[in-house]
Amino acid sequence: MHGDRPLFERLSLEAFQSGLSWLTILRKRAAFRAAFADFDIAEVAAFGDDDVRRLLADTGIVRNRAKIDATVTNARRTLDAVPEGLDSLLWSFAPPDHPQPATLADVPSTSPASTTMARELRRRGFRFVGPTTAYALMQATGMVNDHVASCWLANLVAGR
Repeated sequence: MHGDRPLFERLSLEAFQSGLSWLTILRKRAAFRAAFADFDIAEVAAFGDDDVRRLLADTGIVRNRAKIDATVTNARRTLDAVPEGLDSLLWSFAPPDHPQPATLADVPSTSPASTTMARELRRRGFRFVGPTTAYALMQATGMVNDHVASCWLANLVAGR
């Protein structure tokens, strides 16, 4: 997955997912898109107190103030602190040689690359971006392929 907006959406949804099931977030995805201006970075960066109050009252999304505030902050940091673009920044951490896991037990929750990504995002002022969230983002966007070796999709993704 590429593009600043799609990656901002994934980064935001991964933060909202923290502590919850991914299915909960997927079921609310349309409501998240409506609530957050289709994850238009400039529009979300311009959200103010009235928007935060609106989001806290929106039963269609996860109403967690820290996560809402983090999404607005992350949009602002994307505009202010990522001159190369979010796509370029995030993909710069994609490991060139990620080992394919043999079993589900071999799928990590973090990696050295996700730890480095999280550290750099936090340095630039991003919030709710720990190594586990960064790794989930890497999985969701194709930066790493964690399909186990026996998975039919793993071979398709790998071009075999």
